[in-house]
Amino acid sequence: MAELLVEKPEATIEDTSFKRSLGLLDATMIVAGSMIGSGIFIVSADITRNVGSAGWLIAVWLITGFMTLTAALSYGELSGMFPKAGGQYVYLKEAYNPLIGFLYGWSFFAVIQTATIAAVGVAFAKFTAYLVPAFSEDNIVLNLGFRTISAAQLLSIVVIVLLTWINSRGVKNGKLIQTTFTLTKLLSLFGLIAFGLILAKGDVWKANWSDAWNLHHLNADGSVAPYVTAAAMGAIASAMVGSIFSSDAWNNVTFIAGEIKNPGRNIGLSLFLGTLIVTVIYVTANVMYTAVLPLQEIASVEKDRVAVAASNAIFGNIGTVVIALMIMISTFGCNNGLILAGARVYYTMAQDGLFFRQAGTLNRNAVPGLALWVQCIAASLWSLSGSYGQLLDMISFVVVVFYMLTIVGIFILRRTRPDLPRPYKAFGYPVMPILYILMGLAFCTLLIIYKPEFTWPGLIIVLAGIPIYYLALSRRRSRR
Repeated sequence: MAELLVEKPEATIEDTSFKRSLGLLDATMIVAGSMIGSGIFIVSADITRNVGSAGWLIAVWLITGFMTLTAALSYGELSGMFPKAGGQYVYLKEAYNPLIGFLYGWSFFAVIQTATIAAVGVAFAKFTAYLVPAFSEDNIVLNLGFRTISAAQLLSIVVIVLLTWINSRGVKNGKLIQTTFTLTKLLSLFGLIAFGLILAKGDVWKANWSDAWNLHHLNADGSVAPYVTAAAMGAIASAMVGSIFSSDAWNNVTFIAGEIKNPGRNIGLSLFLGTLIVTVIYVTANVMYTAVLPLQEIASVEKDRVAVAASNAIFGNIGTVVIALMIMISTFGCNNGLILAGARVYYTMAQDGLFFRQAGTLNRNAVPGLALWVQCIAASLWSLSGSYGQLLDMISFVVVVFYMLTIVGIFILRRTRPDLPRPYKAFGYPVMPILYILMGLAFCTLLIIYKPEFTWPGLIIVLAGIPIYYLALSRRRSRR
């Protein structure tokens, strides 16, 4: 990467090369669509194993939803101050220094965005296999000796390449897919939830909620293991890894600020509306799970596919087809939003001389074409690696650390740059931002203590960016 770095002036003014063609609905659909992938259909099984009760299952989703909404409302202030492409990368650079911004951008490219795209792509393929078994992850099409490649991985790459090509043709194409697929999956999810609650099984509901707040570990075989007080807090933090991953990517809309109409108003509003819609869906979906499935079944369902089991309980055998179609729609739309937004971060980094030089240009369709294809290659490699799932568990810690740093940046910028226009100010400042920071610190501290395997690999990825940054600076200076 470093060989292609050249010195560029800092992107401190609003980029006017992009076409502002995305309205409030489009921005809201990017928020909601990027958040809802495959997580809500799967991670509740692991959460249930960690907390062992219906009440704490819902509490984990409520805590995560509150944190997400609080962070989104805080980001509204930053998006109004810096309404240009790059989003969180720009906020961190402006609040702290270029190194902190680069470490976020590096982590974003190395794993956060690209591995997420890969994981969502493979999830699309896995559920396609319910309808077309040839695309199963068990169908090995190539054995390289050191690595096997499945049909699911190849289909994932095809989807990633297709969506990259569509988005390289202009933001309007990506907008159409995003809005259409997100509205479809929102309506489908609301429909599934409604049917599940209407057809709720009274005996199942009563059994699940009769001892709703007894926090314990629930094993797949039905046995339980109680927690001591400190370990109970660690269990809640471990459970939240899945819910935070499922609720992530809400900030993707900030990356495309240069293409949103009236960004000072619409970005903040879309962050609030999108995260609120998704939080309501996630909480009510889990309430529905507890209304149709015994808690033990939620914890032990095959391959953690809770939504498949719930759909079968609601619709019978056709339920597998129903949920497969829903997840295909959900993951396809989710990946479109991730691909569309992610490339804008690399574009802004290249404008600052901290990414491939050519990625800092727009193609004839006024989108960062090369940045899109570089992202496509990285995500495709993650699809082939088969390691993205473990990495995604590990980056929940890193993601929350960067969210906390960004929210602390609000306090820093109010002190260091009080004269910058703020068309929107963080809701509940300073109480709400401080509350998020405290909750984030508690989450990260508990993971460090009780689940270090979720923390140190992510930190290594972040810290690996430090020598790359200084190598980039030395290359830049040598070109002067």
